[in-house]
Amino acid sequence: MADDLTQQIIGAAIEVHRLLGVGLLESIYEEALCYELSLRGLSVRRQVEVVVRYKDKAITGQRLDLLVADEVIVELKSQRNLSEVATAQVLSYLKATGLKRGLLINFGEQKLVEGIKRFSL
Repeated sequence: MADDLTQQIIGAAIEVHRLLGVGLLESIYEEALCYELSLRGLSVRRQVEVVVRYKDKAITGQRLDLLVADEVIVELKSQRNLSEVATAQVLSYLKATGLKRGLLINFGEQKLVEGIKRFSL
């Protein structure tokens, strides 16, 4: 399922990957992608804390890499071999936040399109 917002995010990620290539730290890609998204007029928040409620207790400790337009969770990786843990992480974030869309973007792939997974609940 494609939508305009996720398409814009993917387009920005492809531009970052095109200019920086592979082999950098995740934090570099995060900074560059935030800048690229802002150039495209999209609001983005970094390292957003996720709070899970259990009875009367707030459980913290998880952070989203990016939250774009307060609608799409973007989890960034820079690894050659992405584990299933990354997929579980995005699904966990979606469940905890109640948001419906997420992207897992792995800048460790030679072709970024092979490193993009969409999630829609």
